[in-house]
Amino acid sequence: MTASLHNKRPSAIRVVLPFVFRHWLHQPLAAATVAGGLLGATVADLFMPVFSGHLVDAMTSGAADPAARRAALVAFGAIVALGLLSMILRLIGLQAIVPFTLRIMSDVARDAFMRVQRFSTDWHANSFAGSTVRKITRGMWALDLLNDTILMALLPSLVVLLGSMILLGLHWTSLGLVIAVGALAYVSMTVLFSTRYIAPAARISNAWDTRVGGTLADALTCNAVVKSFGAEAREDARLARVISRWRTRVRRTWLRYNYTSTAQLSVLLCLRASVIGGALLLWVAGRASPGEVTYVLTSYYIIHAYLRDVGMHINNLQRSVNDMDELVAIHDVAIGVADATGAVPIIVHGGRIVFEDVTFHYGGHIAPLYDGLSVDIRAGERVGLVGRSGSGKTTFVKLVQRLYDVSGGRILIDGQDIALATQHSLRSQIAIVQQDPILFHRSLAENIAYGRPGASMAAIEQAARLANAHDFILRLPKGYGTLVGERGVKLSGGERQRVALARAFLADAPVLILDEATSSLDSESEALIQQAMERLMKGRTSIVIAHRLSTVRSLDRILVFDRGQIVEQGVHAALANRPGGIYRGLFERQATEFDRISAAG
Repeated sequence: MTASLHNKRPSAIRVVLPFVFRHWLHQPLAAATVAGGLLGATVADLFMPVFSGHLVDAMTSGAADPAARRAALVAFGAIVALGLLSMILRLIGLQAIVPFTLRIMSDVARDAFMRVQRFSTDWHANSFAGSTVRKITRGMWALDLLNDTILMALLPSLVVLLGSMILLGLHWTSLGLVIAVGALAYVSMTVLFSTRYIAPAARISNAWDTRVGGTLADALTCNAVVKSFGAEAREDARLARVISRWRTRVRRTWLRYNYTSTAQLSVLLCLRASVIGGALLLWVAGRASPGEVTYVLTSYYIIHAYLRDVGMHINNLQRSVNDMDELVAIHDVAIGVADATGAVPIIVHGGRIVFEDVTFHYGGHIAPLYDGLSVDIRAGERVGLVGRSGSGKTTFVKLVQRLYDVSGGRILIDGQDIALATQHSLRSQIAIVQQDPILFHRSLAENIAYGRPGASMAAIEQAARLANAHDFILRLPKGYGTLVGERGVKLSGGERQRVALARAFLADAPVLILDEATSSLDSESEALIQQAMERLMKGRTSIVIAHRLSTVRSLDRILVFDRGQIVEQGVHAALANRPGGIYRGLFERQATEFDRISAAG
């Protein structure tokens, strides 16, 4: 199946090379300097055999002949001068290619990261972070090989082949034709093998290389779960299966390189026999002097070296193209939610949120989740969202953040259509505390200040105090400088929640979203977080997603969702006393479960 999917995609070389050349055009002067220096050095090397032949002819005339001595000295001087010129030009080209390639590598990696950051929530949910990192880093380094292959190898090789054919053809047409036919056959065969024989296998092996990265990242980021179930051996076996498939695919690719190399050497052997045999025939027929034979042989050995390397360079080109294929494909993925043309920053004062006849489909779903949903949340109102799983609560807050675009209708904040606002300005006005807060593997101070990077240490500490986090932070070995581990793994659930609340306090946004911030916590942590949440909600438009109904009892209004519709709304007391109501049913069920747990305890 993997092979069939890859075969349906366009040829990698037709996609990757235009992508790279577009980046070259961003640095036209640097590209011209690199190409000019390296090609100029190659042209200087091309004339070396000519003067080597003159030198041999002069030496065969005898040292006693003054004209022969002068000719020998001129040929010697020309050889030295051409060598010096080649060295200088090559140095210019090599010096220029370093910043040229590094800038492209930097631009490509930065652009890919920028796009990935802006891909849809669904894209990230369906992609391994480790695989994405592997695609970007592998493609970035492949670009270094690709630039070197084209500019430092293939272009000079082309100049040598064409120049040698022309120079030899001017003296002996037959030898020029032999070189032309042999070089054409060799290059054509190499390109055909590379694109039709090696490339398909390389694409599949790269896909499995990406899968190895994804499997490693998946197990390592979930190591706590692996340990809790004693599943290390099971994960070892899972990786072993993936690596076994990877090894099979890579072995096939490498063997195809070996078979191609043998075929290339066979063609070169035939070409060598033809050229050297032709030079001997010319000498026997008296049509070539010893110096001219030397010129032919020297030219051929240069051609042979370049042709032999051309095969390797074309294989390297195809390999680098294949390695870049998945990186370039990232640039073809549509950004899920893009700023509208002419989008302007949103200005939020009160934070009134209005859904006007909103319709929303998840991608691939035929039936809409919301069909004409309308709701008005007043500025500063504290609203709870309640309902069974899948009823539309989380989607509601994701649409407020514009993580998805609505299919119909519109969403307004303080009378401004969020679809016409820049996403950065919109999300900077919304603070969110998630059910499972995600922290960066950075210091606690950096995590708290993520919404306000320029905040002072005093402001960070004040936010931590408001979130009931200051005391536990001071007990840590490095206080606010403590690194929290990947995704905050070094902290407990309650500690992570309080850091997330501190982050929301410091962001000081007019709209607040709390996604069941007290679930799965011990009673002490829950009490501290409830206190912090009450402080945080004051004066802000607050939306609280609740599974535990105790968290919404004191809110101004509760919206009860069922299958994408708001079927009930009101305060806790009214909803809890409504006969046959969904909220009452949920409340009574939780109360019964609580009583049963208390009795068991």
